[in-house]
Amino acid sequence: MSIPRSDLRLAVEAHIAAMPFADMAPANLYQPIHYILKLKGKRIRPVLTLLAYEAVSGREPAEALNLGCSLELFHNFTLMHDDIMDRAPVRRGQPTVHKVWNENIAILSGDALFAFSMGLVVQDFPQKAAPLALEFTRVAMEVCEGQMEDMDLADMPQADIPAYIEMIRKKTAVLLGGCMTMGSMAAGADADLTERFRKFGENLGIGFQLQDDLMDAFPPEGFGKQIGGDIIEGKKTFLLLKAMELADASQRADLTRLLGPETSESDRVDGVLSIFQALHIKDITEAKIKEYYDVAGELAQELDQRCDFTKIRAYLEEIFHRKI
Repeated sequence: MSIPRSDLRLAVEAHIAAMPFADMAPANLYQPIHYILKLKGKRIRPVLTLLAYEAVSGREPAEALNLGCSLELFHNFTLMHDDIMDRAPVRRGQPTVHKVWNENIAILSGDALFAFSMGLVVQDFPQKAAPLALEFTRVAMEVCEGQMEDMDLADMPQADIPAYIEMIRKKTAVLLGGCMTMGSMAAGADADLTERFRKFGENLGIGFQLQDDLMDAFPPEGFGKQIGGDIIEGKKTFLLLKAMELADASQRADLTRLLGPETSESDRVDGVLSIFQALHIKDITEAKIKEYYDVAGELAQELDQRCDFTKIRAYLEEIFHRKI
């Protein structure tokens, strides 16, 4: 099967749509999986897996469709469980799985989705099944560690920036790096090349998450989302942790008061943003994001010398509107 380069996402969608969950029994185990996968998403992870495979092997990316979709299914498994932990009522504009069914079903369906995704990892590359399975396990465990660390950070009266960066590396960036490593491993990349793919994906992923943190507080024009959602939740983002680090005693006391339960949402957002502005947090965060993008850019140049990295670069610049 040959896939036009512009249609990788469509190929992923068609491959996922053809999976048999809607017809499997018991229905109340598999219908929730069918439901969450129909909500779709950007499908960035499987597309990056396919592109990494093609970049290293020079062969048709369709050969890695099951592998790419394994990572997308794993990602959706984490969403099903995260939504339960967060008590989230909506996912991608629709009721979450545990709201449509119940928490017990959502947990068990998520477990089944995880197991199914593992089968896809080893399906088409039997000669590389063991290293791919080990890499998938490493990625999955680090994602779970990141979620636990995120929960721990929320309960800590104080947290530091290195701990936050490590948390977002595991919770968000590791999976992006895993897509690159597993696609390149399946294609026959050696350990050094695979490691460069991993570092590229993880640095890019940390930069993207920091960019999300920044846009929550300082959104670009037409962003279309609530300003200061993280501030309302009292979430320990890079911006808040850096503000706590730089604040004088008076500003730190104000931040503590503003984040307390007695402060209204509007006053909290206005007050915290005012302190962010006084401490130049926007500029500091932009500089930190640039650090990670610069490392990713250097790695991209190295990868350019080892494989055909052009399509990966073009895809990332298209979806994130940022030169890589």
